[in-house]
Amino acid sequence: MKKIIISLCMIVGLGSTFVSCSDYLDSDYIFDERTSIEDVFQNKDYTNRWLAQGYIYLAHQSLQEICSKKNTAFNFADDMCYGDGDYTNWKSGKYSESGLGNNSLYIWQVCYRGIRQMSIFLNNVDQNNKLTEEELSDMKGQAHFLRAYFYWLLVRTYGPVPIVPNEGIDYNKEYDEVAQPRNTYDECADYISRELVDAAKTLPLTRSIQDITRPTRGAALALRARALLYAASPLYNGKAPADVLSAMVDKNGNKLLSNTYDESKWAKAAAAAKDVMELGVYQLHIAHKRISNDIAFPSTVTPPDDNGTFHLNNWPDGWADIDPFESYRSIFNGTITASENEELIYTRGTNQSGENVNVMVLHQLPRSLGGGYNCHSMTQKQCDAYYMKDGSDIPGMNSMYQGRQGYTDPSRYNTQERLTDLVTSAELSQYPELGTQGAKVCKAYAAREPRFYASVGYNGSTWNFLNAEASQHEESNVQLFYYRDSPDGYQVGTYWLNTGIGIKKFIHPDDIGNAEVSYDTSRMHKKNPTEMRYAEILLIYAEALNELTSQYQVASWDGSKTYMISRDIVELKKGIQPIRIRAGLPDYDVYDNADQFRIKLKRERQIELFAEGHRYFDIRRWCDAPYEESAPIYGCNVYSTSANYKSFYTPVETPSLTTIFTTKMWFWPIHHDELKRNKFLTQNPGWTDPE
Repeated sequence: MKKIIISLCMIVGLGSTFVSCSDYLDSDYIFDERTSIEDVFQNKDYTNRWLAQGYIYLAHQSLQEICSKKNTAFNFADDMCYGDGDYTNWKSGKYSESGLGNNSLYIWQVCYRGIRQMSIFLNNVDQNNKLTEEELSDMKGQAHFLRAYFYWLLVRTYGPVPIVPNEGIDYNKEYDEVAQPRNTYDECADYISRELVDAAKTLPLTRSIQDITRPTRGAALALRARALLYAASPLYNGKAPADVLSAMVDKNGNKLLSNTYDESKWAKAAAAAKDVMELGVYQLHIAHKRISNDIAFPSTVTPPDDNGTFHLNNWPDGWADIDPFESYRSIFNGTITASENEELIYTRGTNQSGENVNVMVLHQLPRSLGGGYNCHSMTQKQCDAYYMKDGSDIPGMNSMYQGRQGYTDPSRYNTQERLTDLVTSAELSQYPELGTQGAKVCKAYAAREPRFYASVGYNGSTWNFLNAEASQHEESNVQLFYYRDSPDGYQVGTYWLNTGIGIKKFIHPDDIGNAEVSYDTSRMHKKNPTEMRYAEILLIYAEALNELTSQYQVASWDGSKTYMISRDIVELKKGIQPIRIRAGLPDYDVYDNADQFRIKLKRERQIELFAEGHRYFDIRRWCDAPYEESAPIYGCNVYSTSANYKSFYTPVETPSLTTIFTTKMWFWPIHHDELKRNKFLTQNPGWTDPE
């Protein structure tokens, strides 16, 4: 069986950068050379440890999805930016085939190590007679899920990749015989889909608190829905830009991306999302309406009357009995545990590297009183994406919201008072969402939708810091500003927000840091990263249905039923209305127009899934990246002082954040080391081959 281990090392170059294959067995599996594979899989403890190694790979720093940015910055696109370190290279394209902090190599290597680990497990676990049938079935399901997840992370990053034979390869063969080319994207997507069906067949519907980070049937089906959504999207479904399509080929010139549009792929994605919905296990998390005078946990601000559609009805048909602000905020900030979150489908929990979600929050917290690094900021584009609380756009924003010239042109901002004037004390009662300390806030930040206040650390917003210690001269419930003459405003160094707009998503009212002690998160609520949640499934369902012009019959994941899938408005509403109701926003009025609904849907994903690692890949799969990613980044004029507040609120291009989008930025490069090891691999468009 060691032949399999060595042969897989050869085919994808695993182990040679860090350690040899034999060293790898010694150090990572904690088995010496005298321990055979047969011995491992006849021992229950060793078998469990072999499976556990797959989760260790998934926790590698290069594979994090919701995290800070020192390892991968996939949670930053045209919505978020950062000012510390030399990370502006990410947005300006200044990285090489061997650069990106070597993550281009690590992602490839770690994923294939995980794939090999799970393949060996699945090929050998049946010989373990110490496991019960239930244990064996569950463990196999986990292995299939992990193998699919590793492939998913690969194709999301690099596009089509080689699919290694599940049964392994004989190491006695010549290298040329074991090296293999990249499979097509459709082949990769089909393989991932099949793996996840196999996983779903044996995984349980729910997990105990102790096993919350292990996948369930819903996790397998949710990842399948995501993978099939990508396969249906323009970049992978016959609508890739010509230069990408022509360059993405194997050594024989065969296209790796489809050049033919297939509408039925959208139907398959919709059916996959419906599979999750039909489980009846998940629902959107809501917090009930409350009356309170607490600044950190304010009374519910009832959304304006929408002519009775949602206003008069209780959840799930309306918002009359829920608090939209707390419903959204508490999903992410540690208020509820993973086991209490009925919306959470899959989380890695604490199985993250040092750049985890808590470290990301530490970089979002203000410096002067919050003890954070004060260097993760939100773009003006993202800030403007949030609706007014009545569902309208903020004045001056291009209502079509397509990211084209009209959106980025600063002249789009008119001279209406609400865009630059401040809320006076006398007016404060009109805007209860600003709290008791809302005076001196720009009116552009007043009367916005609840998700805005759960996500945006705007200039003049109140930070709670309830874990502040008076003995350390710390304060709670402080209104903070980012003017140049403010402690958290522009200064020499990196501890300031490049756009003058902060980020509150994932931050609990208790949270406070200690920037003097590196990465001290001891006074913060521990957060569970939301790798997959039910809101995403609903959005997948709505997006996929919207693209259909015909009706399709699609079998459910287990073949037990057949769905009739079409662009049915009743079904569209099942996907989008719960999101809107939970957010305290009125219903859409564009159901009859697929083009207008698509624009709304994209914006809904940008808002609802902000900072959860989706935006970077969404704008690529939609083929919107050339417009969205290359546009200048706008923000507040951070060089203005409080005396010149109107200038501060007039959006300007952020000179410290250069951004471009070129052909090479559709996919990450395959590292030169890998291209040298496998002569059949081809490089991604815009990148070079090794000399």
